[in-house]
Amino acid sequence: MSDTSRSVPKEQLPSQELHPPPMPVINLGHLSLDDPTVRSQVVNDIAKACRDLGYFQVINHGISQSVMDGAIEAASEFFKLPSEMKKEYASDDIRQPVRYDTSSKDGISMSRAFLKHYAHPLCDWLQYWPQQPPIYRQAVSSLKKEYMAKYAVEVRVVALKLMEAILEGLGIGKEYMHEKFEEGLQLLSVNCYPKVSQSDLTIGLAAHSDYGLLTILLTSCPGLEVADRSSNSWKVVQQLPHALHVHIGDHMEVLSNGQIKTVVHRAVLNPEEARISIASIHGFALHEKVSSAKELVDEENPQKYKESSFNDFLEHLTANMDNRQRNFLESLRM
Repeated sequence: MSDTSRSVPKEQLPSQELHPPPMPVINLGHLSLDDPTVRSQVVNDIAKACRDLGYFQVINHGISQSVMDGAIEAASEFFKLPSEMKKEYASDDIRQPVRYDTSSKDGISMSRAFLKHYAHPLCDWLQYWPQQPPIYRQAVSSLKKEYMAKYAVEVRVVALKLMEAILEGLGIGKEYMHEKFEEGLQLLSVNCYPKVSQSDLTIGLAAHSDYGLLTILLTSCPGLEVADRSSNSWKVVQQLPHALHVHIGDHMEVLSNGQIKTVVHRAVLNPEEARISIASIHGFALHEKVSSAKELVDEENPQKYKESSFNDFLEHLTANMDNRQRNFLESLRM
């Protein structure tokens, strides 16, 4: 199981000069207002952010701070477990429903520990989640707190709302392939990056893009950087209170026939503290093919990508274990 599509060759990376944001911040609550003018403006703002940047942040998304804090706490407690307990979930098989590792076998992990597992449908996958710490799988009623499972369910609701708005912004309607999105895959990539040490190593996760349609990221502190196409530089993602970071994945670039581009990003180590991040990656079901929407293909804009599924992506990873520079999205270009 892997959440990433590709490492990025050095010659394609932006400069090391870091620029302050600015970054679009979308008030997602306005999508639910009765005023069609307000909703239309939000859809337009999301469409512009997707088209121009491939990333943005959302506020008023409907997930309470206690649920977000609970997910971070559950992740943190897992990574505090003794090594022998965490290694129960270690595997070289990327198709395992739960996988833990600390190595750089994926070609992009420089300094991180991660736990990856599926989350939708939750009733199918919850049984495979770690049993320790107890808070990881379920809420502790005596403490009246919700943990990872609650967050997984609620962040998927946010993802579906965003997908509708993005599809609407593309002009193909929010109901486009609605059932495939409803029945789609959700993968949680839960990461722990250490506090930066005295060594020269400051990159926790090297530059890459995500395979799916959409990734929603929750983090405990700053450390995410995105490649900004307009300035060819890295941009530090601001840590806004109660905000979630959203970025476009490879399959959204395919579905939009290139109107929306995937975003290259990386994780840097925080000098003040260890960092927890929870990436919720959303796509079609394992064998469901994603292709360029026929409404976005014509004589002036011919189809630019071959169709593919998450299973095709896993096969690509397996076949290219020794050639990490051969990224998945490039293999789809026509």
